[in-house]
Parts: sequence; structure tokens; C-alpha cells
Amino acid sequence: MFTLRFDMRAPASGAPATELYAAAVQMCEWAETRGAVIAVLSEHHGTEDGHLPAPHLLASAIAARTSRLAILLAAVPITFWNPVRLAENIAVLDIISRGRVSYAFGIGHRAEEYEHFGVDKRRRGAIADESLALLRRLLTGEPTEIDGRRVHVTPPPASPGEPYMLIAGGSKAAARRAARNGLGFISQVASDELKAFYESACRANGFEPGMMQFPAEGAPTTVFVADDVDAAWRELGSYLLHDAMMAASYRHGDESVASISTAHSVAELRETPGPYRIFTLDEAADYVRGGRPLPLLPLCGGLPPDLAWPYLERAALASAST
Repeated sequence: MFTLRFDMRAPASGAPATELYAAAVQMCEWAETRGAVIAVLSEHHGTEDGHLPAPHLLASAIAARTSRLAILLAAVPITFWNPVRLAENIAVLDIISRGRVSYAFGIGHRAEEYEHFGVDKRRRGAIADESLALLRRLLTGEPTEIDGRRVHVTPPPASPGEPYMLIAGGSKAAARRAARNGLGFISQVASDELKAFYESACRANGFEPGMMQFPAEGAPTTVFVADDVDAAWRELGSYLLHDAMMAASYRHGDESVASISTAHSVAELRETPGPYRIFTLDEAADYVRGGRPLPLLPLCGGLPPDLAWPYLERAALASAST
């Protein structure tokens, strides 16, 4: 049992983007029969290392090459999307995937991305609320009036009602947005207080709490499985460090997010148990036996596919041995 996450970083020190994108699709096709439960695609824009900016396109390619693998786009910064075009993309992808794609909507946290799209960051909360409400109306398949214009998103999604949606974030504002709309909540921070707030806000809005995902304190978010852990750190270390430092740079010093490491060297990344871990086969199998899927980032930091495949194969082997 394992999850796949793809950010598609392609720094100059790693493999070319053409190889990485092809490998991501191939890995999903291979993994869906070997214990993968979901493929998660993230979204960022204008980054130095080419972080995936168009997750709908990659999800479409993965959906076309798989038959049952669930796909989650997380987080989609709804503040950067025209709701009409977003609804059209979601509807067509829902048809292609036969309802296997779900969405966790966030508001984006990088000032550079707000500049990239010419969006006023000070209005991000209001924009998110307005866009989400309109998106859900558009996905009903019924004509909608927007500022006196008739807008009709066709074809409608294949999923009854609407594709599965959640809200992602690490704040009370995000939890409140999820509760107000009767949606599930994916938290980026481990917080009993935030969990209780979300549950209370749901009931105050007339909904039972939806699906909740909160990170476990100290649990890894990026795992590789190796026969020789020392050799693996020598081979993977620079790629993991690149990913860690780039992810941390997005947060501008915010260390509350579970997936963020403050390490500035491979040694520090290894010595401080945190988001990035390399397990032995036995350790990986024990982790899965504990009821938790292995969180894999197979192409982490632009890791060349020929180096990545053996680690993915060992993770699947460890998963199958439980």
C-alpha cells in the first residue's frame, strides 16, 4: 500500500522534463496493479525548477493509461483560475477518468505566483470564496448567469453531482471555507485545535464533518525504500535536498507545515528525522503493517527515472510483503 506524488521538478542537475513526464505516466500505469492507492499531483507556477503548473494535463495522461488508480490534484490554487475554464477542464477530465480525479483547493501562498497571474493577494480569501461558489454552480451542467452573461459548461461531468472536492490549507480560514461549503478538509499542519474547529464549524453550518486528513506528528511525507540505506543517501541525497530547500523557500520561514524540512545539507536532512526518509525493506513493510501507506515521491528533485525505478519497485515489494 503506497501513494505516489509528482511535483515534476526538473532542475538542471536532474533529468530532462521530457523524461520525467514520460516516467510519471509509466510509473502510475505500472503501480496501479502493485499497491498504489492514489497519485497526487501538485501545482505551482513560475518556479526555478519547473514545478508542475498544469496538473489537469498530466492527470489526463495518467487517466488515459490507467483504469482504476485514484488521482488527486492537491492543492489547486483556485485564486489563479478562471472559474469557467477550470470548470471545463474539470468536466472533461472527469469524463476521461470516469470520475477518478478529485480536487483539493487552496489559495496559494507564494507572492511570486500572485504577481505571475496579476492577482491581488490581499483579496485571495474573497476570490477563493467567489470562485468556489461559481465553480460548483457551473459544474451542475445548467446554464448560469454571470454579470449578465449566459454561461453554460458542456459537457457536464460524468460524476453524479460533482467531482469529489476538498479544501486544503493550514488555517482556520481554510477550515471555515471547507465547513461553509460542506467539503472535506486536508490540513497541512498537525493540530488538534484546527481539527476541532473544523468539526465545530461544519456542524454550525448544518453539515457533518467531511473527510479529514491531518498529518501525523513526526511522520514522513517522502519515503524511498533501499537495500543499502547508506548507499541510497549517497545516490539520492542531492535530489532530496533540492526538493527540501525549494519547498522550504516557498514557505518563507513557516515551519508549521508537516512536509517542510529546514535542512541545508544532506547530512542534516538525514540526521534529523523528518519529512524525508529512506527505509529498508523491513522498515517499509513494518510501516505499512501499521496501517499507513508509504508516501512515495519517485522522481523527487528531478531524480533520473533509471535511478528512480528500483526504489519504486522495492517500495511495491515491501508493500506486497505485508
